[in-house]
Amino acid sequence: MITHYQSNLENFLHWAKHQPNRLYLRQPIGDQYIDYSYSAAASEVKRIAQFIQNNLKEGQKNVGILSKNSAHWMMADLAIAAAGGISVPFYATLTKDQLNQVLVHSDCQILIVGKLDHWEKIKDGIPEHILLIHTPESSEKTGVQWADILENTPEIQTLPKPKPEDIATIVYTSGTTGMPKGVMITYGGIEAGINMAREIALLDQPNTRFISYLPLCHIAERNFVEFAATAAGGTIYFVENLDTFAKNLANARPTHFLAVPRIWAKFQEGILQKIGGQKKLSLLLSIPVIQTLIQKKIQKGLGLDQTKLAVTGAAPISAELMIWFQKLGIFIQEAYGMTENMGLNAVMPRNQIKLGSVGRIHPDCETRIDPETQEIQMRAPYNSTGYFKEPLLTQELFTADGWLKTGDQGKLDSEGFISIIGRVKDNFKTAKGHYVAPAPIENKLNTHELIEQVCVVGINLPQPIALVVLSALGKSNTATAIQDAFQNLRNEINPLLKNYEHLKKIVVVKEDWTIENECLTPTMKIKRPSIEKKYQAYFDEWYAHPETIIYELMN
Repeated sequence: MITHYQSNLENFLHWAKHQPNRLYLRQPIGDQYIDYSYSAAASEVKRIAQFIQNNLKEGQKNVGILSKNSAHWMMADLAIAAAGGISVPFYATLTKDQLNQVLVHSDCQILIVGKLDHWEKIKDGIPEHILLIHTPESSEKTGVQWADILENTPEIQTLPKPKPEDIATIVYTSGTTGMPKGVMITYGGIEAGINMAREIALLDQPNTRFISYLPLCHIAERNFVEFAATAAGGTIYFVENLDTFAKNLANARPTHFLAVPRIWAKFQEGILQKIGGQKKLSLLLSIPVIQTLIQKKIQKGLGLDQTKLAVTGAAPISAELMIWFQKLGIFIQEAYGMTENMGLNAVMPRNQIKLGSVGRIHPDCETRIDPETQEIQMRAPYNSTGYFKEPLLTQELFTADGWLKTGDQGKLDSEGFISIIGRVKDNFKTAKGHYVAPAPIENKLNTHELIEQVCVVGINLPQPIALVVLSALGKSNTATAIQDAFQNLRNEINPLLKNYEHLKKIVVVKEDWTIENECLTPTMKIKRPSIEKKYQAYFDEWYAHPETIIYELMN
């Protein structure tokens, strides 16, 4: 056990010295695995670091990582720190133009390229002056190769000693509202965040195992997997691809598991399909003799039978879904935060789950609610210092007295639990002049088993309308059954809302919202502006349609 966590690099080097043979990274390739002990990873990290340092020009520190999650992604990040650089990770799903935009903005001089699905389509977006380093997973076999660096470069001997205020990484936001912003996170912020989360994240447990599959360039995965696992001296398993997710998860049997709400919903769907529906599952769980057996069988089937900490974040999760998993013996703890505060605002205590809230505020995170806008504002030692090369946006990020503005509207109760009621900027004005917060309405709709995704819109309409994407169960139902179900749903929800919030229509859209069609962020949150732009031309037509429940009418 480390008595006081330091930087990610320092924690890693501690374990490389004190438990050199412990498995650090496990990379699946087909039915095989490539394993890296802490000492083996340290050797590669130090050689790559020396190469990076040799090729960084005076005054230039920013080094990019463009790859899906992998063992080499993790080692690349550590190598950049060991070279005295600043790591700048990018989403592996970026288009050519998007990649060019963030590369130019970030001032990266070196880019480490790894596991990608569309290298040939995006490589022309990389400015010519940037030096490329290709990991073994890269499809590009020309240019500077990771393996050649290991063979020809000695280990770095002198490691940097950064100050707490020095920038460790620049994390670009997923761009839910436009141009991604480069959030600057300091060494002091990372250290404070890890130490704050020590007890909550069970970092002092022996033989901790984590699985990495959500984008590592997102702060949630970075915190929960990279920083936490390395601090704990744990093992990180990776997922090869979507098709192998279940197999890789079962192999890892993680003690710590993070998933976004959509993943938990997919788990639920899969369980119900295997068991034969909710009615049968409820019957089995009602029999005391076999209840525990059923719970253990389901947990093992998912690969979560060893999980001590199950976390959800990045988007709202319904109370109903959390209760459903509790009946299976899986207690999901919701976490709340944003990139600008390292995702560390609140977490749900396992022994005091309060449904309807997103968790309890961390003791060292001062939080207040703006009385005028209901915006959640906070200050903590792990707050970002602002946005890279964006002084005006940085100024807008903070209040005059130095509190970080989250952009979320919320309520704070007497026990320190916080509830999200909407987004300040998501609120829209109806044609009747009323402001509507879509998030609370969406949360009510999202609980329905036939709905996979939902977006409530209504700018300049008399009343809001809901756009929904059907779940797998929804797609297996008839149009008549769906219409009846959604009519009942609308009738149930509207009396719970203010008159001006009542849903006029529910529109079932044809196309799933995905990362590829830019309706979802890489962390699977809806991109509201993109969805509104996609369907806006049809709002008036849908609103005027004689039916209350409409199947998408697009030319």
